Amino acid sequence: MTRLSLQAIRHVHFEDLGSSEAILHEAGYDIEYLDVADRDPSAIDPLAADLLVVLGGPIGVNDADTYPVVSKEIDLLKARLAANRPTMGICLGAQLMAAALGAPVYPGPRKEIGWSTLELTASSGQNPLAALQGVPVLHWHGDTFDLPDGCELLASTTICRNQAFSRGPNILGLQFHPEVAVARFEHWLLGHASELSTANISPVALRRDAQLYGKGLEAANARVLRGWLAQIER
Repeated sequence: MTRLSLQAIRHVHFEDLGSSEAILHEAGYDIEYLDVADRDPSAIDPLAADLLVVLGGPIGVNDADTYPVVSKEIDLLKARLAANRPTMGICLGAQLMAAALGAPVYPGPRKEIGWSTLELTASSGQNPLAALQGVPVLHWHGDTFDLPDGCELLASTTICRNQAFSRGPNILGLQFHPEVAVARFEHWLLGHASELSTANISPVALRRDAQLYGKGLEAANARVLRGWLAQIER
C-alpha cells in the first residue's frame, strides 16, 4: 500500500494526535509533527501533505499581536482550504480554520472545560460524528466561532452551539477534543494547571471523569476517524 503523508501542526507538546495516532498509522499515514515554536508556518507548503491536522493549544485566534504564529497559520489554512485539500482542525485548530474561512472567532459565554455529550445535528447525509452519539467527549476551550459560510453544522452543546462543522468530505473542524488519550491525561492537567486554578475547575473531577469516559471516547473516536478517512476525496 502506498503510504500517505500527514502533517500535524502542534502548539504544545502534550496536545498531540493522542488516540488518533494509531488509527492514522493503520490507515496508511506517515505522521510528521510540525511544532510551530520551532517551525515557521509560513515556510510550510500548505498543499504538500495528503492530510493536514491542526491541533489545540492555549493561545487564541485573537492573540495574533502577541503570538504572530496565529496569522501565519491562518494564511496557511486559507491556501489549503481554498484548494479543498483534506484538513482537520481540533479546538484551536477548528477556530483557526473558521477564521481562515472568514468567520469571526470570539469569547464564548464562559469556559467550557470538562466531559459532556454532544447534541448531533441531522444532516443531509450521514453525520460523520454519528459514533459519538451519547458519548461524553472532552471540552477545553474559552473561545467559539460562527459557522463559516458554506459549512454544515454537525454538533452543538448548551454552552457552545458550533461544536463541529464540515465542508464537503474533505474539511472537518472539531471544537471539542475527540483525540485525548486517557493514559496521558495527566499531562493535560499538569500543563493547564494555571488555567484550571484561575477558572476554579477541579483537576480531581476532570481526572475522575477521564477514567470514567476516556476509554469509551477512544473507541468512538476510532470509529469516527476511520469513517471520515474512508470518504476523503483525493
